Amino acid sequence: MDRRRFLTTAAAVTAISSLPRSTWAQDLLDIKPKRVGLIGCGWYGKCDLMRLIQVAPVEVVSICDVDSQMLSGAAELVASRQKSGKQPQQYGDYRKMLAEKDLDICLIGTPDHWHALAMIEACKAGADVYCQKPISRDIVEGQAMLAAARKYDRVVQVGTQRRSTAHLIEARDKVIREGLLGTIGHAEICCYYGMGRNRTAENCPPPEYLDYEMWTGPAPKLPFNPVMHPRSWRMFQEFGNGIMGDMCIHMLDTVRWMLDLGWPTSVNSRGGTYVYTDATGNVPDTQVATFDFGNLDVVWTHRTYGDAPDRDYPWAVFLYGDKGTLKASVNKYEFFPKGKKEATLSGAPQTEWDKYPEDQHEKDLEQHVAAANRAHQRDFLKAIEQRTRPVADIEQGHISTASCILANMSLQLGRSLTWDAAAGKVKGDDEANKLLAREYRGFWVHPTAENV
Repeated sequence: MDRRRFLTTAAAVTAISSLPRSTWAQDLLDIKPKRVGLIGCGWYGKCDLMRLIQVAPVEVVSICDVDSQMLSGAAELVASRQKSGKQPQQYGDYRKMLAEKDLDICLIGTPDHWHALAMIEACKAGADVYCQKPISRDIVEGQAMLAAARKYDRVVQVGTQRRSTAHLIEARDKVIREGLLGTIGHAEICCYYGMGRNRTAENCPPPEYLDYEMWTGPAPKLPFNPVMHPRSWRMFQEFGNGIMGDMCIHMLDTVRWMLDLGWPTSVNSRGGTYVYTDATGNVPDTQVATFDFGNLDVVWTHRTYGDAPDRDYPWAVFLYGDKGTLKASVNKYEFFPKGKKEATLSGAPQTEWDKYPEDQHEKDLEQHVAAANRAHQRDFLKAIEQRTRPVADIEQGHISTASCILANMSLQLGRSLTWDAAAGKVKGDDEANKLLAREYRGFWVHPTAENV
């Protein structure tokens, strides 16, 4: 431990020891500062970091991005928002940043194809980790990430913040747990947003401010295209898991959390690109997937064109029971008793602008989601202090991520896949099991549960 960290820790311990025992737990987060780093300074990396700054006395000491413009912009934003007013140290290579081993918390907001390597290295460096979803690009990466979290005894929270969304917690508690739905026999989840799937652009040299070699990392190095960066890299299967990994994971995870479901026993998916055939991206614009949980099927549909069947719920969960129906989204929930056209219970998010007025002016912030993100960060911090599992623990993130990847694999292979959760493999399907780990490019080494 360096001198600065020793003095900081000593001061925190002295302050904590002077508290009455009854207030020790509740005041701990307000006493002990955390040194924080961010890898991936794009849209949601900054959103997550700003919410953390709002709820805890953290000091952001380092940030990393391969885009120098994003990096410098994030450094200025951090300085304007954190209490010290200091700009964090800036890095273009996450390995150099983590080699300092000076972080208590590391947030990861990179494209999906970088999550695994950055998260595992952060665990090795002694940091607790907040990792964006989906946790991995392939299933073996997710297995390795779970193994690393457990091996190095790290708290890892995944950015599936529906588990911390107040009105969805209310829906779970007041509708599902009170038995108002009766026996739930079917769930539907969906997304009918365009997601930029129709974007087109010609290949060109990468901009000077982007280290495209490092941006690509372990993924196949495609010719650079402006659609890839920033943000629309999800439209390329080389870098992410498409709309399944971006949007389905949230709603599938919500159903799993609300109904206390584990792994699906089998996954089947169909779809393709039927409308935006000239678009630059290569992930399906249309996809249906069925996740079999034994006595319950969860059916996902995404379509990036046309209108949603229920225009109030374009990205949502629908739970059907013999006594009623629950509709839920990031914007609201409604419970309809069987045979009734009007909802008898409902709820919606709050903006919390009275407590956090800076939210109103933050670029690209999803105002209706900010409070849930803050609650998710608080849950993460509580788990760190108590050394317990957070609400969106890495294992839960792995299950939801891998389930979506299995759907993409099913679509690619054209058949249902039966999952053996204990073995971590597809039952009786050697061709499918070869897809569990993608090939890494160049000198990058694919992590496994055994080599972390």
